[in-house]
Amino acid sequence: MIPRYSRPQMVAVFAPERRLELWLEIELLVAEAMAGLGQIDGEAVARLRTATEQARDRLIDAAAVEAIEATTRHDVIAFLTHVENLCGADARLLHLGMTSSDLLDTTLALQLREAGQLVLADLDALLAVLARRAREHAMDVCIGRSHGIHAEPTTFGLKLAGFHAAFARQRQRLLAAIEDVSTCAISGAVGTFANIDPAIEARVAGKLGLRVEPVSTQVIPRDRHAAFACALAQIAGSIEHLATEIRHLQRSEVREVEEFFHAGQKGSSAMPHKRNPVLSENLTGLARMIRAAVVPALENVALWHERDISHSSVERVMLPDSCILADFALARLAGLMDRLVVHPERMRRNLDATHGLFNSQTVLLALVDAGMGRQAAYELVQASAMRAWENEEPLLDLLEVDPRITAVLDEKSLADLFDPARHTRHVPMLLERALAVS
Repeated sequence: MIPRYSRPQMVAVFAPERRLELWLEIELLVAEAMAGLGQIDGEAVARLRTATEQARDRLIDAAAVEAIEATTRHDVIAFLTHVENLCGADARLLHLGMTSSDLLDTTLALQLREAGQLVLADLDALLAVLARRAREHAMDVCIGRSHGIHAEPTTFGLKLAGFHAAFARQRQRLLAAIEDVSTCAISGAVGTFANIDPAIEARVAGKLGLRVEPVSTQVIPRDRHAAFACALAQIAGSIEHLATEIRHLQRSEVREVEEFFHAGQKGSSAMPHKRNPVLSENLTGLARMIRAAVVPALENVALWHERDISHSSVERVMLPDSCILADFALARLAGLMDRLVVHPERMRRNLDATHGLFNSQTVLLALVDAGMGRQAAYELVQASAMRAWENEEPLLDLLEVDPRITAVLDEKSLADLFDPARHTRHVPMLLERALAVS
């Protein structure tokens, strides 16, 4: 991923040096497990561990391994050659009975678990911001919209609480995906343990905090990795959902919220007045890129027989990039929401723009409750509502001069129906219920 959309901690998870560190540790753990079972020389394995620690800086050298790979055309063989060059004859005890995928897939499991933990921390930071801002604006009344058209009042705090609940659900999905992908395979060619004891796999898995893959065939089944990619894509969907809401609410004719505008910031190279929702728009684009990994991840599930490497090239790009982008996007979204500028007074102006039309259902239900047929009541209220909309007249004024309505509802009853508090009386309960989702 390009540096513009990368954060150092996540990039480090997928750095070549980190991969070599994990390769070395897994190979040593396998050798130590074999020694522990009396299968190979324990003293030689101990010497090898000491030698690797002493030569660590030279061992974790991606450029050196790549130089060997230029000849071997095989990354794992290049790495093993590099270790033997630096650590001598005892390195022969590495990779016994293993196949490349044992090393690659177990390493990938560790990387995805580590990356997943970083994304979980990002989600926690965003959830904290959303909860704080939701409570801050709990009773800031704004118009709710369906199809982009004014519907009935809600509050901005309740909007944010809904997004909080969504991201809390995404957190649970990611937790499940991390658990799903945290499996170890040390089972040898085609996964039959023909040349390595299953007890070795169990010991290594325990050391690494992983579960053993029930049947690895030679590779860990790619439905696990697809589930992880889909969890990130789900998170991206919620990122874009919130970003899209901010973009709509920042439109000039709406202007209920706007992204924080820094001192010295410029919105347009041509128009000095512009203050654009650039972060929200950026997040919308990044979400598309994260979701783009889903189809190749799902297509990776269908490999030939016990293994092929059609998945390999895809994963070398798709999995790191998706994790890096998810990490970056969540951090950017948390910062955006932390400094989001909210305009409650503009929300009130927009609420009043339709002259009380949002009370139409309340009046309809009151008429029905008073004994009027629903369809007759609907037609009466709709007729006044259309006139209020077209002529920009207060709906209440029109209802108060309609004898068919005043015959059922007196002036005070009608006025009480237009109390905005009727629409928001359950908001405190709803907000706390949404924020309790975890």
